[in-house]
Amino acid sequence: MEHHLFKHNEPYQLECGEELHRFQLKYCTLGKLNADKSNVIWVIHALTANAEAEDWWEGLIGEGKLYDPEKHFIICANNLGSCYGSSGPLDTNPKTQKLYLRDFPLLTIRDMAGALELLRQDLGFDKVHTLVGGSMGGMQALEWSIMKSGVFENMILLATNAKNSPWGIALNETQRMCIEADTTWKEHRPDAAQNGLRAARSVAMFSYRNYAAYWNTQSETDIEKIDHYKASSYQSYQGEKLVKRFNVHSYYTLTKAMDSHQVGRGRGSMEAALKLVKANTLVIAISTDVLFPVSEQKTLAKEIPGAEYAEIESFYGHDGFLIESPAITDIILNFYSKNKVNY
Repeated sequence: MEHHLFKHNEPYQLECGEELHRFQLKYCTLGKLNADKSNVIWVIHALTANAEAEDWWEGLIGEGKLYDPEKHFIICANNLGSCYGSSGPLDTNPKTQKLYLRDFPLLTIRDMAGALELLRQDLGFDKVHTLVGGSMGGMQALEWSIMKSGVFENMILLATNAKNSPWGIALNETQRMCIEADTTWKEHRPDAAQNGLRAARSVAMFSYRNYAAYWNTQSETDIEKIDHYKASSYQSYQGEKLVKRFNVHSYYTLTKAMDSHQVGRGRGSMEAALKLVKANTLVIAISTDVLFPVSEQKTLAKEIPGAEYAEIESFYGHDGFLIESPAITDIILNFYSKNKVNY
C-alpha cells in the first residue's frame, strides 16, 4: 500500500456559500496502473473509515480477493472533513490562525464528491473501471457518478440511498445531541466532548446492527446475572474504541454532510438526477438494514437506467456490507460476468 497526498492550492467553493482557502486529500493506492489506465478500482469509504481500504475491507480487497492488486489499481481517498490526513476541522483557519474545530464550514456530500473529482483530474484518469461505495461512501459515489456521468464504466452501490431519510437525519441529530450535551463541547480544543462522542457512537450502533444481531451476539447464558451484562459492555466498548481512533469534530462535520445528501437538489427531482447515471450499476442491499432499508436500494435500482438489484440475507444489519464479503464477492462477480465486463 502506498500513501499519497493531493494538494489543491486554490479556493474551493462549498455549497453552503463559504469556501476553503485550500484543501488536501490523503489517499492510498494498491497495485500497478496498467498502460491504458483501464484497471482503476476507486473505493469510497464510509463515515469513520479511512483511505486504507485493504484494512477495513479485507474481505474484498487484497491478494487473491475480488479486487486484487496483482490485477487492479485500487485507490481510496480519505474523505474531506475526516481526520486521517485530509483537510477538516483539525486544520488551521486562515482567518483566525487557530484550529477550525466547531467553526469548520458546513460540508455536503456534493462538496466531498467534488473534491474527489479534483483528485481524479489531477491523476489524469479519463475513465474509472469500477466505482465502489457503501453507506456514506455510496452517497458520494452516486453523487459523483451524476456529476461526471461519462467517467465511470461500472458502479457498485452498497447499503446506501439517493437522499438521506428523515430516519437517518434523526439518528444523526440524536448523536450530535449527545456530543452537544457534553459540557466540554463548548471548549475550543481538539479533544473536547470525548464522553459525548462515546455516547454518540453507542447510539449509532443501534442503526448499524439490529435486534437480531444483538440477540445473537450479546445474549447472556447466566440466567442468575443481575448486572454487568454483555450488551452493556459492548456499548461501552464501541464508544471507547471510536474515541481512541476518531475526532469528535470530524464526526460532527461528517454526520451533517450525510444529512445534506439529496441528489435531486438543483436537478429538478431525485428521479431526474438518477436518470443521469450512465455507469453500469449494481445496487446491493442488506435484508436487515434499518439505517438504509432495502426499499431505498430498490428505488435506486428502479430509477438508475439499467441498474441491477441484489439483496443479501444477513442478521448483521447495516454492518453486513462490511462483513458479508463472500456473498458480496459472488454477487459482483456474477454482475461482471452477466454484463461481459472485462474484469
